[in-house]
Amino acid sequence: MTDHATIKRTIDAQDVELIRLVFVNNSGVPRGRVLDAGDLESILEDGGNLTKGMQSFNALDALVGGGTFGPVGEVRLVPDPETFTVLPYADRTAVMLCDMHDLDGTPWDADPRSRLRAFLDDMADDGLVPNAAFEGEYYLMREGEDGPEPFDDSTCFAVDGMDSAHDVILDTIDALKAQGLGLSNYYPEYGPGQQELVIEHDEGVAAADNHVLYKSTVQAIAKQHGVDATFAPQPFDGLPGSGCHVHLSLWRDGENAFATEDGGRYGLSEVGRQFVAGVLDHAPALVALTAPTVQSYDRLQPGMWASAFTAWGHDNREACVRVPSADTLDRAGSTRLEYKSCDNTANPYLALLGLLAAGMDGVDRNLDPGEPLQRDPAALSDEERADRGIERLPASLDEALDAVEDSDLLRDALGETLHQSYLEVKRSEWEASTDGDDEWEADYLLRAF
Repeated sequence: MTDHATIKRTIDAQDVELIRLVFVNNSGVPRGRVLDAGDLESILEDGGNLTKGMQSFNALDALVGGGTFGPVGEVRLVPDPETFTVLPYADRTAVMLCDMHDLDGTPWDADPRSRLRAFLDDMADDGLVPNAAFEGEYYLMREGEDGPEPFDDSTCFAVDGMDSAHDVILDTIDALKAQGLGLSNYYPEYGPGQQELVIEHDEGVAAADNHVLYKSTVQAIAKQHGVDATFAPQPFDGLPGSGCHVHLSLWRDGENAFATEDGGRYGLSEVGRQFVAGVLDHAPALVALTAPTVQSYDRLQPGMWASAFTAWGHDNREACVRVPSADTLDRAGSTRLEYKSCDNTANPYLALLGLLAAGMDGVDRNLDPGEPLQRDPAALSDEERADRGIERLPASLDEALDAVEDSDLLRDALGETLHQSYLEVKRSEWEASTDGDDEWEADYLLRAF
């Protein structure tokens, strides 16, 4: 527990002058206010003011016309003291992640973080605690003669890529560790200049908080080295896209509810299988939360190792849900699922909320995912996929939005206000990105992500 006195001592000891109050709205873009650290007591007690209209801002920084929220109304950004962190890359500055509250002090029904926390509280009543990590990929890039281009020309997993990005990555890891975000693994990814740097897992809402801090840190350190980092799903034509796979397990009384006593490296309990089945059942609507931009669907294509079908398998990287091999020395502790149909334009609070709601519905309904698929689902015939209940995920954002609009489960998980305002924001991005010939322009994603 981080109390007010501890925060005050840290502020005084490290000469902190500014505190960033950060939230993520329906656009998926981290945003916030900056307040004077000398007003700590007021900040912790009453937060900072925020227009309700911010929840109807899209990733193009446009207010949705006729949307749920406009210029009238205000909420409070209420910081979570547990997230207080001194930023190693911003002089004399700290950050806190925030919930949004109505003026009467109750959680605002359009706040993604509050909705996730409420769902986690319900799970805790059943003795369940999720453990998760967001596995982010991104490109380091610089400005070339014809616009942004990859930072280097390295090949997948290659040592020369480790060397070219070494100074940037080393400083990034140092900055992450300074914020308590430990390194899980790192390597140069498939595309030239593409990186995958993964931080350790955490419980509940902290996993989503960590991803917000991670993305901000990656981009800030890159800029200090004179380059940019983009988390856009498909920033360069003809090059691999960047995903954000979610690794997840459920725990009860200190034991992994997904693990079996003697299941080998791919052992998955009945609860784990039911959870997988729920995710697959709701995946066509779930991707509207986890792959929420027009560009996301350039990446969610067959043959891209990004999962275009509602399939699951053991270390099957073309499946929507992959069950990774467990560690030899800790099979029970490392048994988990990896949800692959996600990228970094997602609001991590909504992505985790939707994933948990879908999976728990599978548990509640005792769903069966069938046998794991150990082939590329695209290599199956239409008849073979139909026999196994494997569907193609939506091929465009508008298809995914139609699916989530019709999803009673996700409408209930988000609540009517958040569900409706999210749809409005994402439909406005779709409409702004496409022309009459269904050609689309998504350069704004380089600015926003």
